[in-house]
Amino acid sequence: MVTSATVNAVDTVAPAPANPRPAGGATQATLREHNLSLVARIILGASTPMSRADVAAATALTRSTVSRLVDDLLAGGLVREVAKVGGGLGRPATPVVADDRLCALGLQVNATFLLARLVALDGTVIAEEAVDGDFVASDPAAVLPLVGACGTRVVAAAGADRTLVGTGLALPGLVRPASGTLLRAPNLGWSSVQPAPLLAAPELGPVLLGNEADCAAVTVAQPIPGRPHGPQDFIYLSGEIGIGGAAVLGGRVMRGQHGWAGEIGHVCVDPDGPPCPCGSHGCLERYAGLGALVTAAGLPATAGIDRFARACHAGDAAAVDALAAAVDALETALVSAVNLLDIPAVVLGGHLGRLADLIAPDLAARLGSRVLAGRFDGPTVRVDEHVGADAGEDRGPAATGAAITVLEGVIDRPAAWIDGIGARARG
Repeated sequence: MVTSATVNAVDTVAPAPANPRPAGGATQATLREHNLSLVARIILGASTPMSRADVAAATALTRSTVSRLVDDLLAGGLVREVAKVGGGLGRPATPVVADDRLCALGLQVNATFLLARLVALDGTVIAEEAVDGDFVASDPAAVLPLVGACGTRVVAAAGADRTLVGTGLALPGLVRPASGTLLRAPNLGWSSVQPAPLLAAPELGPVLLGNEADCAAVTVAQPIPGRPHGPQDFIYLSGEIGIGGAAVLGGRVMRGQHGWAGEIGHVCVDPDGPPCPCGSHGCLERYAGLGALVTAAGLPATAGIDRFARACHAGDAAAVDALAAAVDALETALVSAVNLLDIPAVVLGGHLGRLADLIAPDLAARLGSRVLAGRFDGPTVRVDEHVGADAGEDRGPAATGAAITVLEGVIDRPAAWIDGIGARARG
């Protein structure tokens, strides 16, 4: 393992920004960065371990070049060599795989729980801790230290042989990652918050903020860092009280100029509809959010999605009407989004994923008949595979996605990571 200064038994280095774009033309440094990232992605993306010769064949780089690049990745702790294979003539190959000692922490604050999850570069969840509670209209100065303490305990439980890249924090609201600011989280009642200092956990390293739905969408496109899986172009819908959303193109979450793209929960489906905490009227989440569903069904505000689903299956008139209004609203919002972005799939997460048997077939049929591409190649509607049969099984994809986003920063800019480790070791 690369030696460097340790903090609470885990090294910390700032995550590199994703998708670096050099200001000028290619230089020796940018070429090295590009090739390191290319080789790292080939190794991490392989379903079976690859040798250096395999990597050379896959990248069209020379074997000597690949060997030097792999040596750099080994020194940076991104990959490791495993037992040699091959018993025939010639030199046996030495497979290279992701080094599971390199990891990132994902933190998630939601209306009903806090979660800390440590994820290794090979996608393994090393350790996690959840705290249940009611965090609606809460005080961030009281809540964030709780999730920071969860993260500290999770990191400590991982052992001294782990290297922590940094921490991703998923929040259900508008965030500005560049300044580390949560602008607004209506369901938490938070606005204009700088979360990182309030975590009160400097041992967790640099903190990268992310929107909860954006982070959850990452786990659909890329459940293992550097290894795309499933749809790469889709609209993701999630939610607990309201509706979160993300648009994913080419496996990357579309951020927009301010980082707020994909907020489909606040697409207006009825200008004369009920007021929304965002300040508008008739937003999608006022019909399809969990809070809106249980209220329209005449259920207590504390009723969960399972109780609402049981009422629908039992034929309860108010619940059935509430579900029908939600599907109408989803149809209106998604037809516009699919036509605007030409995205071929919709993925239902959160409470919408748990209602999939009640809404997905009808929603898919409606989209197929109304979107422009419907008669040629209509959009599919599928369920986020993280949605489980039990209400507790599907929480946390945003925490995982927050950690993966931090690890992706290292995969995008491995030279910055490797050289940073070297500089710290020399210091």
